[in-house]
Amino acid sequence: MINFNNLKTAFSDKSDTDLNRAYLLFKSMSNRFVSKILTGLVQFSLKLHFPIKFIIKATVYKHFCGGETIEESQTTIDKLWQSHIGTILDFSAEGKESANDFNRALKQTLASIEKAAVSDSIPFSVFKPTGLCKFSILEKINNNNPLSADEKIEKKEYEARVDAICKLAFDKNVAVFIDAEESWIQDAIDSIAEQMMEKYNKQKVLIYNTIQLYRKDRIDYLNSFLRRAENNYFIGVKLVRGAYHEQEIAKAKANNYPCPVHTVKTNTDTDYNSALELCIKNIKRVAVCAGTHNEKSAQLLVDLIEKHNLNKNDERIYFSQLLGMSDHISYNLSSANYNVSKYVPYGPIRDVLPYLIRRIKENTSIAGQMGRELSNIIAEKQRRKNI
Repeated sequence: MINFNNLKTAFSDKSDTDLNRAYLLFKSMSNRFVSKILTGLVQFSLKLHFPIKFIIKATVYKHFCGGETIEESQTTIDKLWQSHIGTILDFSAEGKESANDFNRALKQTLASIEKAAVSDSIPFSVFKPTGLCKFSILEKINNNNPLSADEKIEKKEYEARVDAICKLAFDKNVAVFIDAEESWIQDAIDSIAEQMMEKYNKQKVLIYNTIQLYRKDRIDYLNSFLRRAENNYFIGVKLVRGAYHEQEIAKAKANNYPCPVHTVKTNTDTDYNSALELCIKNIKRVAVCAGTHNEKSAQLLVDLIEKHNLNKNDERIYFSQLLGMSDHISYNLSSANYNVSKYVPYGPIRDVLPYLIRRIKENTSIAGQMGRELSNIIAEKQRRKNI
């Protein structure tokens, strides 16, 4: 059993200043009303170009992000690697609409792959499809709706960007995650992810698709995915619970179609754990990254590794959490010699703001998430006080 309550290990690289900042941040986020007001004020102030970037950068940005550039993120990369925790550099610009923005995201993703190729501390790269293509076009592709002549060109440009990333990952022997998005564009993303795997995962797993297990259909999808790939190519999957729960429920209600996501959390947990078991059962042709902030799921994967007589540091199996969250899971797993990575978002504050707002909303809405983070911080502050 992993002792996730070892807070000395969990906060080993956090100064008292770091802990105090985290305490104030999570204390604010734990209050729905305060969180909503602060989020609105931040969005409003940036829209009107009020000079508050320095406040954001010193607080929520500093806690959840590595820096504005790859170079600026180096301090975070080095700090994590001192505890043998890898970094997943994530240029977190999303929801863009111009070719210039898409090409900038492409350039940053390629740069992160180049960086990973020469850095043991960076085991993966990642990109969001909505950082490379208009949401509206992905939605049309998803629904098999006809595209205009210009949209057909944009679709080809998007596919070329994705292929450029996957080809460089293949050439540099760097694994890359394709992030998941909302259900109404996910089929289009699954399709291109599988195409890239079929093209570049012939010898080993370099391309990973992301599966959100709050969706009711994802276990069936994973099983069918395994069948399609059998004797053809290796599969890479990053398993997460999901990041768009409220939006999924709201859209299904507004458009009067069956809700695609579980509304009872235990059902999501059951599917997540089933997906872990399915991946380890098929580990000879699957590589899995367990993106989880759930101690029970993390312990289950530890148990599965032991049950199947696999090495703790088997390169096909990774645990992953977001920077600034669930350090009690990340650091205690790493201390026990399991492969662990942290998502480290980077980019200009204005570009990263949607990510930060999603983190605030997501954490406020997850029952127990803030209480756990906050109680761990308070306990560690008290432990240090008693030394």
